[in-house]
Amino acid sequence: MPFTANRAFKRAPRMLVAAKGMYYTAADGRQILDGAAGLWCVNAGHCRESITAAIREQAGVMDYAPPFQMGHPLAFELAQQLVRMLPGDIDHVFFGNSGSEAVDTALKIALAYWQSRGQPQRVRFVGRSRGYHGVGFGGIAVGGIEANRKQFAGQLLPAVDHLQHTHDLSRNAYSRGQPRHGAELANELETLVQKHGADTIAAVIIEPVAGSTGVLIPPVGYLDRIREICDRHDILLIFDEVITGFGRLGAPFAADKFGVVPDLMTVAKGITNATVPMGAVCVRCGIYDAVVNASASGIELFHGYTYSGHPLAAAARGWPEYL
Repeated sequence: MPFTANRAFKRAPRMLVAAKGMYYTAADGRQILDGAAGLWCVNAGHCRESITAAIREQAGVMDYAPPFQMGHPLAFELAQQLVRMLPGDIDHVFFGNSGSEAVDTALKIALAYWQSRGQPQRVRFVGRSRGYHGVGFGGIAVGGIEANRKQFAGQLLPAVDHLQHTHDLSRNAYSRGQPRHGAELANELETLVQKHGADTIAAVIIEPVAGSTGVLIPPVGYLDRIREICDRHDILLIFDEVITGFGRLGAPFAADKFGVVPDLMTVAKGITNATVPMGAVCVRCGIYDAVVNASASGIELFHGYTYSGHPLAAAARGWPEYL
């Protein structure tokens, strides 16, 4: 079982057998308040009828369509619906099946972008200490939770650095809202630029609000400073909004909440209210154009998943009702 003490679970299983609204039903009949919304993913509540009805209907019409060299209208409709609410000029979407896949896809798109720009030496990624970006090899490499990395450390991406996290209890204990202190921690990115050279760095990836490590809210001005440094050195900025997206912060996305637009944005979880697995990478038009136009003909991005834009996942969208 994933991220589970398997022997302990087998000795004392904790089984859930039903869910509705804000509650799970345990195997012994107890009602359990789902205070974590599943794994930060059931944004609209369990078994929301409009979503489950859409899935049932779509399963009876077309259960699967191959995404390689073919398509189906629902995936394009979902992409268009997303684009209408995405911040800034982020206007293209690449679908996968999870946040982990979305992160690895975003890293690949960043590398493809710099190749298309004639700068293939830009291969370095910058993550952040205590950051969580899923469990793909790319996501573990740029992630900064050491317990997730140590079993696989021998084969992670080699050109990765990590910024310091922003958790500063000595100055920000009992802060309400955004911490007042810590924007200067973003300057560590400038130090890495001087160390490695801007022309070696492909992208910076951070969670606007760190989730799995303990809900670390960015200090006032921190994200703005990261964006400023990336702009000055022509470095791509990726926001991992797998947790923060679709209303988690009281705005459609953290980019809206904090007024900072990234170049790429990963989403998952709330995109289908967790009823069917799905993830996506949302990119600015200039990135899409560069990658697509760099290819004279044929396939422009050699990447994809069997279940990219799956019809049932594309039908399972609940967020238009509450955003």
